[in-house]
Amino acid sequence: MTARPPRTAHPYRDLDVIDARAPRFNQATIGTLALLAVVSGWWPILALLAAQLAIGLKFGRRWCLPCVAYFEIVQPRFGEGPIEDSRPPRFANQVGLTVLSAASGAYLLGAPGVGAALGLLVAALALLAALTGLCAGCWIYRLAARLRGIRARRVDSLALAELGIPDPIPGDLVVAFTHPLCTDCRDLMADLRVAGHQVTAIDVRDRPDLARKYGVAVVPMAFTVDASGTVLVRIAG
Repeated sequence: MTARPPRTAHPYRDLDVIDARAPRFNQATIGTLALLAVVSGWWPILALLAAQLAIGLKFGRRWCLPCVAYFEIVQPRFGEGPIEDSRPPRFANQVGLTVLSAASGAYLLGAPGVGAALGLLVAALALLAALTGLCAGCWIYRLAARLRGIRARRVDSLALAELGIPDPIPGDLVVAFTHPLCTDCRDLMADLRVAGHQVTAIDVRDRPDLARKYGVAVVPMAFTVDASGTVLVRIAG
């Protein structure tokens, strides 16, 4: 049997990133069970799913049963998938928790039609995400993060000295906020270098202060700047 390559991201320690297949496995589990709950009328399944999401969000992936099943059974057999920022799928879980809680509450209050509609909404969105990778909660997170960044801290310039970039720089420079375990970050860096750009990478794990200052809500995020640090164009994020 061919040995699988070692994990690049530890599932229970590297919490700022996640194997992209893990959320889809979780979504498949939630979607299937939510659909079963509505079709069978066993609505307490929705409450159990909400409780499981709440426990996982509060105490971490070791307490998320679908996550443990993926990392301990599926991933060792099929290998690690692309590594991505964990914040969007975490937000999607928070959205799922809210809707599942509302569905359970509706059943408890004697409004099974509302409960069923909310349960089917969770099932549809979760199964869509599992099958296609189109995660509605993740897109809401990215859109909200982008809007927050534009409104709260529009990035017109970067302090090059603060970023550790020597002055002066010859020509334009791409400053990329990345994470060393992020697959999209590595791909972006490789593409920029192949295209002939000068690139400086800022590791958000080492410099969370800079990530907060410049509103980096999702990695990778990259800017082309001139010799004075003025942002010419935002090319990623």
